[in-house]
Amino acid sequence: MSHNESQTRANMPKTPILQTVRRAKLPVIIALVAVLILIGWGAYKIFFAKSGGTGGGPRGITVAVETAPISRGPIRELGLFSGTLIPKTSFTVATKVSGKVRQLLVDIGDTVRQGQLVAVLEDEEYRQQVLQAEADLRVAQANLAEAKSSLEMVKRELDRAKSLHAKGIQSDSQLDTAISRYEAQEAQAKVAEAQEANRIAALETSRLRLSYTRIQASWERGSSLRYVGERFVTEGSMLSTNGLIMSIIELQPITAVIFVTDRDSYRLQPGQETVILSSAFPNDSFTGRVARMSPMLNETSRQARVEIEIQNPDGRLKPGMFITAQVEYAKKTDAVLIPVSSIVQRNGQTGIFLVDKENKKAKFVPIKIGITAGEWSEIVDPVDLAGDVVTLGQHLLSDGTGLVLPQINRIPAAKKPAGKQGPGGKR
Repeated sequence: MSHNESQTRANMPKTPILQTVRRAKLPVIIALVAVLILIGWGAYKIFFAKSGGTGGGPRGITVAVETAPISRGPIRELGLFSGTLIPKTSFTVATKVSGKVRQLLVDIGDTVRQGQLVAVLEDEEYRQQVLQAEADLRVAQANLAEAKSSLEMVKRELDRAKSLHAKGIQSDSQLDTAISRYEAQEAQAKVAEAQEANRIAALETSRLRLSYTRIQASWERGSSLRYVGERFVTEGSMLSTNGLIMSIIELQPITAVIFVTDRDSYRLQPGQETVILSSAFPNDSFTGRVARMSPMLNETSRQARVEIEIQNPDGRLKPGMFITAQVEYAKKTDAVLIPVSSIVQRNGQTGIFLVDKENKKAKFVPIKIGITAGEWSEIVDPVDLAGDVVTLGQHLLSDGTGLVLPQINRIPAAKKPAGKQGPGGKR
């Protein structure tokens, strides 16, 4: 066949016979697809029937799940806050006069009692000032004694002049002269008295400045025993007025500082008991109480400062340590408890899926939750729930869905390993 003949046949129009044959295959294909679908559906039903599924849920499906029993027991709602320790009180010892440090009598960590001498400055200059003030006072006292003696003499002269004037022996001018001399001498005596008082004050000032060279630690309230926290100078250092020497801190009681948000600030009250934990003492806890609360929240952090007073008789807790404060908001001794993982949301309701073991179905029960602590939550309504709840796979469930339950032999409560925390234990 030539090339032209093949091209001519290819360009010829299709006959009605070929079109009829192709149309006849379409119903056959549709029928085959329908048969395959029916076979698959039958195999699906047989498979789930053999696996023990009962259907009954949406579209008759079943879901493999894990369950846990509803239990009863104690539960506590705790607030956990991180903070740091600071001294109950802290102040710095400073000089009131300038001078060179001659001796430091205490060092870092030493105990200090009320009024104890802690440092001594060189005092030769201040002793000389005292001696000078004493000498000036003696001069003023001598001047006062002379002024008083002169005043006594002119007073006698005035009395004699008055007597003679009364007898007509002295004139009025002579009497006036005697009175003027007395008044002048009286003024001089008063000046001498003022000078003596001034010298006494100067002597007291110099003695006081001398006493400032012996530096004592003193405070008004709190415990009588405190500690040296820091030392800022060494012996031989030159200090100006108000130069810092050391800090004195109080460790019994000690203060923990935490910061709380607005939500927790309304749940804390002054006097509320707390439990203090420290990584330095993992096996011990300390008792504290809320001592003070700031009435305002910081504009930047949106948190309020809270100070907790902790008893620290042995001084184990130190300023600067990190701590965790546990505050108990609520406590129940016999609550209905479920795992937190069993709680679901369906149609805007909070609830759980109870296990109907007889029919192997899930039953959705709306609940009201109370305290949540760790992996456990309290059910406050309804209070008579019992049985098992779904803890894994519940996101595939709806009310009435069939369940494939695990075959697990639970260990009786009396045979549980010791040392495990039950519901409501510490978080």
